[in-house]
Amino acid sequence: MNDMTQMSSGLSLSKRLKQATQDQHERVDQAIRDLQPFATRAGYVEFLKVQYLFQRYTSPLYEKAALVAWIPDLPQRSRYAAVSRDCQDMNIDMAALNRHGDLPSSLPLASSLGWLYVNEGSNLGAAFLLKEAARLGLSERCGARHLAAAETGRGAHWRQFTQCLDAVSLTHAEQQAVIDGARDAFDFVHSLAIAAR
Repeated sequence: MNDMTQMSSGLSLSKRLKQATQDQHERVDQAIRDLQPFATRAGYVEFLKVQYLFQRYTSPLYEKAALVAWIPDLPQRSRYAAVSRDCQDMNIDMAALNRHGDLPSSLPLASSLGWLYVNEGSNLGAAFLLKEAARLGLSERCGARHLAAAETGRGAHWRQFTQCLDAVSLTHAEQQAVIDGARDAFDFVHSLAIAAR
């Protein structure tokens, strides 16, 4: 089934995104596992760098007025400050990390929704990651702040996001741009994880 067929199948946009990005999602998960981030603190540092770069790259989206109009609590969802503090806890050279490029300011709004979908979705599985990080002596208070759950809980936090996403009125072309943006986001994280090996 191609993307345009999916768009006429009655599925919500968030459901179509899940289907359309399944392969990329699995590739990212495998690349992260290959880093063995919870075997040693050194492995966790490499994982944390990947997390930081993705959060830094997407952080401007969380302040974009047009996106906030669709997702009102978007600024509060950003994990960039938390992951930055985690990097400081782990004595990571922030200046070296910050040499990576920023998100293009010209990224279309529909594509931006795809990037947000990937970022917000990544917090769903973070409960398991947080438990693994605890074995390294890390927690929501030191080194693993960005893995902490929202006050409302991970499931509710995700449902609130997808409800807002699904409520946005988009043309078929814009919906395809959301899907393409999500695929680009997964590919970006995959490239970061591969480079971190």
